Amino acid sequence: MKKLRKKVYIAAGYNTISMGTGRSEFNPKKERPGLEHYIKEAGQATIKQINDAANIDEGVIGNFMAARFNKQANLPGFIPFIDEKLQWKPAISVEGACGSGGLALVTGLKSVLAETADAVLVLGVEVQNTMKAIYGADVLAGAGWYKKRKEGHAYFFPGQFSNRAGAYYEKYGMDYAREGLKRWFVNAMENARLCPTAQEYESKETDLYKLYDKFNPNGANFVDNLTVLDCSKVSDGASSIIMASEEGLIKLGIDKKDAVEIVGWAQVERNITHEPENLTELITIKKAAKEALDSAGLIIDDLGTIETHDCFSIAGILGVEAIGFAEPGKGAQFVADGHTARDGKIPINTTGGLIGWGHPTGATGVHQAVTIWEQLTEKAGDAQIEINPDRPYGMTINMGGDDVTVIAMIYKKAE
Repeated sequence: MKKLRKKVYIAAGYNTISMGTGRSEFNPKKERPGLEHYIKEAGQATIKQINDAANIDEGVIGNFMAARFNKQANLPGFIPFIDEKLQWKPAISVEGACGSGGLALVTGLKSVLAETADAVLVLGVEVQNTMKAIYGADVLAGAGWYKKRKEGHAYFFPGQFSNRAGAYYEKYGMDYAREGLKRWFVNAMENARLCPTAQEYESKETDLYKLYDKFNPNGANFVDNLTVLDCSKVSDGASSIIMASEEGLIKLGIDKKDAVEIVGWAQVERNITHEPENLTELITIKKAAKEALDSAGLIIDDLGTIETHDCFSIAGILGVEAIGFAEPGKGAQFVADGHTARDGKIPINTTGGLIGWGHPTGATGVHQAVTIWEQLTEKAGDAQIEINPDRPYGMTINMGGDDVTVIAMIYKKAE
């Protein structure tokens, strides 16, 4: 099956600040902006980059748990709230846990391919700092099969990925593995410090390696095999971008030099009621990455940069292996050797990823696409990396749940 029957582009991306602990503006004791604030900020910032909101045909919002975090549902109704010219336009919201942003991208892509729209406003949003972390952990447990909630850790998803880390330690060695996890954390923080919207942008720690070594996994305090530095933080924020056909770019007044073409994609689902067959392998990411590359006619050596879903540092290591840059068990060494750093063989998560930039769950997939758009169009500011002309492609991997819903996309600068 040919997935791309016509050219489809993304352009006019925008990220709000990823708000939460680590940002000087964040004060948990004071009232903070709500869901509608982030939706409007992101949506209007994208609209300012086009000629007229009236030329947008549809809207999509990716969101995970606004109905619980914010007691707000019916999110499509917030598309016309962004701009009055979006009133009466079709809109939809999609949910796939932390992969909701990726599903929003796929939904916009399919509308363009189906020729029901030439231009789609794609937005992802989450506001999670409405609850204490322990209560929020119960909400986020809905990304897994909730029937098994009572069998899991109080911090359910840290517990799930702690189990993966523990299996990796047992198979390949704990000290060895944690050297890779440490470098993943350091890369995330260093990259976040280059991006003004990142949650860890203001981090001032002078020795990140020493900081990481101060924390040791302790199940009595948190989970057995990870520390808080191995985890993405609770975040509020939104990201937005335009998905368009060639005709759509013209209608919106977007020059191709400011656009990025989608050249391959995949969306893969694993049965949520089944436990992973192998805790040391992210099989859904593996399948999605291969399918996306195959659909683009590419191999991993064609990739110049990747945004992958590092909700936990162990997910980053396992993701490197699943994509194919390292054999099973060799991912920790690949990372520890600096190959995924911004000046390494394959720069990954150049604005900090989920650990450094932040993880507003429903927005993450869109944020990843915005980051790739920025990098390939040289709009990344201080976070800009050099894109090798022999490896001009970018990839995003957005994962929902414990390797359940995965969306992979391949991009190149428009020509």
